Amino acid sequence: MVRHIEKTSLNASRCKCLNCPSYSTVCKIKNAHQNTDKPSKDLAERTHYEKMFCAFEKSNCIHLNKGCICQTCEIFQAYGLNKNTYCLHTGGIK
Repeated sequence: MVRHIEKTSLNASRCKCLNCPSYSTVCKIKNAHQNTDKPSKDLAERTHYEKMFCAFEKSNCIHLNKGCICQTCEIFQAYGLNKNTYCLHTGGIK
């Protein structure tokens, strides 16, 4: 069963994607403008966001799996998710 993750500012603040070992320093620098701003009201209408990959589509920056911390994320636990590597595969993979 695919869970719908709410695209809210609260969930964005709980997200651990930026701490993932697969989210390299290069990705952090490249997307700093987007990830340092507080999510705007249009967050729910976005189709892509370089964060909250379980709610949006896969990353445009991450290309190698250097480890996955999805299972340690509050969003993962709150929504009963059971897949990993949402950053590399839209919808995750297991």
